Amino acid sequence: MEVEKFKWSGFAGGLIYWLFVAWSVSRNPWFSFWRNALSDLGGANANSPWIYNAGLVVTSFFVMAFAVYLVLTALNKLQTVGGSYVSISAIFLALIGVFHEGTRPHGFVSTYFFVQFFLGVLIYGLGSGEKLRSPRSFSLPSRLSGHFSSGPQLHSWKPTRFSSSWPLLSSSRFLEVVKGERAFSSDKANA
Repeated sequence: MEVEKFKWSGFAGGLIYWLFVAWSVSRNPWFSFWRNALSDLGGANANSPWIYNAGLVVTSFFVMAFAVYLVLTALNKLQTVGGSYVSISAIFLALIGVFHEGTRPHGFVSTYFFVQFFLGVLIYGLGSGEKLRSPRSFSLPSRLSGHFSSGPQLHSWKPTRFSSSWPLLSSSRFLEVVKGERAFSSDKANA
């Protein structure tokens, strides 16, 4: 199988995740992005919680495929380690769907998903460093660090709700940044 096909699994996973969220929100009119954690859609009080939980499990396969792409196309050890952390986060993402809100392990698996994904993004970005700098953009680490740190200043979400929504939005941005940097570096190599 050609490795380049895995590049799109990150984008597909993000799209599929948000489609499942939209479907779940449509079944739960009480849900508010401002008052509720996304995990509330998979808890016992939700209508059809299986929709959100199944979405997490399905999305985890796409995140894992994207992590494989990151590892196989890594330019150095830091990128390899970063991609490996993203693969571990995919396992925890699936476990969030299995251990939904209201179960004892939910806090652990959801926290470790965010920790592993953030570390993966950070380490991968550090591995990208100066190599992917271009006149039209900042380096991957600087764009990611700015993206992750700007959230609290731009949004007035409650900390408990912010902690579940912002990293998911940031992970969607990470997929976009990696795809764009890879496209730029391949264009530069072909020139």
